[in-house]
Amino acid sequence: MIVAQLFFKYGAMNSGKTIEILKVAHNYEEQNKPVIIMTSGVDDRAGVGVVSSRIGLEREAHPIFEDTDIYEAVKKINPEANCVLIDEAQFLKKAHVLQLAQIVDDLHIPVMTFGLKNDFRNELFEGSKYLLLYADKIEEMKTICWFCTRKAIMNMRFNNNKPVYEGKQVQIGGNEAYYPVCRRHYNNPPIDMLGK
Repeated sequence: MIVAQLFFKYGAMNSGKTIEILKVAHNYEEQNKPVIIMTSGVDDRAGVGVVSSRIGLEREAHPIFEDTDIYEAVKKINPEANCVLIDEAQFLKKAHVLQLAQIVDDLHIPVMTFGLKNDFRNELFEGSKYLLLYADKIEEMKTICWFCTRKAIMNMRFNNNKPVYEGKQVQIGGNEAYYPVCRRHYNNPPIDMLGK
């Protein structure tokens, strides 16, 4: 018997997290194995409850709000699902992560979460912190720095072509507000290349 596990796949902006969710869902469903796709209700760029990749593919998903009990939601949606896929996992709360662990341990359904590890201030998001603690398997999804060919490990927020290092943790945005960057360019960004 295969044991269900809790996975956390993290990466900087533009590392292909959402397209990976869509690919995994397709692979399961092609074999007539149902999945449940969920995403944070905080990210509403493509609409609440929509998983949308930068390359133009999207799917409806069940939104997760602060008061959502994911364990109960999965039991209600389909307790026989073959996998639960969560996008924007950085926005989860500690209680949500514990509910995901309960889905794995009690319902024996694998849960794959995808999200950012750290914010633009280089601090852990709450969801990421607890996924790093509770996940059975952790995998980094890699991408390259916007300004060079090094691996991007940080997310730079910018405004008016200037890097931003302080402010509210959550500001929803894409390439118009964030770049994936290496440590060197996080600390020393080429100002003339911001916002291009």
